[in-house]
Amino acid sequence: MQGPLASLKVLDFSTLLPGPFASLLLADMGAEVLRIESPTRLDLLRVLPPHDHGVSASHAYLNRNKRSLALDLKRPEAVEVVKRLVADYDIVLEQFRPGVMERLGIGYETLKAINPKLIYVAITGYGQTGPYRERAGHDINYLALAGLASHTGRKDSGPLPLSVQVADVAGGSLHGVIGLLAAVVARQQTGLGQFVDISMTDCAFSLNTLAGAGALAAGVEPEPEGHMLNGGSFYDYYRSREGRWFSVGSLEPVFMQALCDALGRPELARRGLSLQSEDQTALKAELQIEFERRGFDELQVLFAGIDACVEPVLSFSEAVAHPQLQARQVVTQVPRGDGTSQAQMACPIKFSEGLPEPLHRGVSVGLHSDQVLKEAGFSEQDVLALREAGALG
Repeated sequence: MQGPLASLKVLDFSTLLPGPFASLLLADMGAEVLRIESPTRLDLLRVLPPHDHGVSASHAYLNRNKRSLALDLKRPEAVEVVKRLVADYDIVLEQFRPGVMERLGIGYETLKAINPKLIYVAITGYGQTGPYRERAGHDINYLALAGLASHTGRKDSGPLPLSVQVADVAGGSLHGVIGLLAAVVARQQTGLGQFVDISMTDCAFSLNTLAGAGALAAGVEPEPEGHMLNGGSFYDYYRSREGRWFSVGSLEPVFMQALCDALGRPELARRGLSLQSEDQTALKAELQIEFERRGFDELQVLFAGIDACVEPVLSFSEAVAHPQLQARQVVTQVPRGDGTSQAQMACPIKFSEGLPEPLHRGVSVGLHSDQVLKEAGFSEQDVLALREAGALG
């Protein structure tokens, strides 16, 4: 079976998380993804614990279904290999700081001259322009500068370090895939590729959505616990008797009434309509009392049969075992290459025609070098010469 993106061929120069997660989605949907990896500079993702059968679980997941070609891009021979390959590829995905690919001799203008249909996607922290374009950063920095961290967390304890890399994944990876596929659609009309500039900070800024819209249009500065969806209302988490948590999102009156009826406090429902912060604070205190009167299992049973927008906070393992996620087949088995398989998170996008089964987990650096080069027309003597020149490591 071929996936919906089987017609696309991707040269992936990225490492760590944003680029690899983007190209994982592409590979899962059938695109042919070839990682161009340094034979001398280790991708930290390859050594990130925990490990399974000697391989980082993160690397095994993020780089499944991708082939690996080892190239030392500081060698002119390796640069010539890229130029030869790019004539037959649709997309280049890279995650270096601005200017690095140009200094290596394989920037957009150079590769575009070889293949005018090329779509070149650059995912960076701050984008290709602006005073921060060459500044180092990580997910937590992008969220801070984008204004997201300022209204995430509690008033008395400040911003929270999130366990999910929102700027990297929602900002870089997902927007990267959206921009890339939009450029593919545009190429169908024009016959030409283009440069796609993805700034993780820009994209994180756009995720301010409701709070940002209110700040720009109405001058209401978002603050921690300052609006309905960030802890400023009863829309929040509540502890059970044992200290485990439940999420309460009963915003609409019908759901609020169902919540309060289930807790035996129907009179509380009218307070959910109040926009006064003191009313919301008092309501949260009353709801917390009711939740702490009951055990976790009792609350699960209580809310399982009603639509009140109340769900337990599950551990990851509990989420995997939940009947809803099991029904959605969110976990798949991926061959390790030794006759066994590894459990990994499946592609979350469902197609009526289905997707191809995973081929393999992330592989060792350069595993497919000889195979890829021979497919591209390099002779055995050519490959040997590249190896002797140090281009392949």
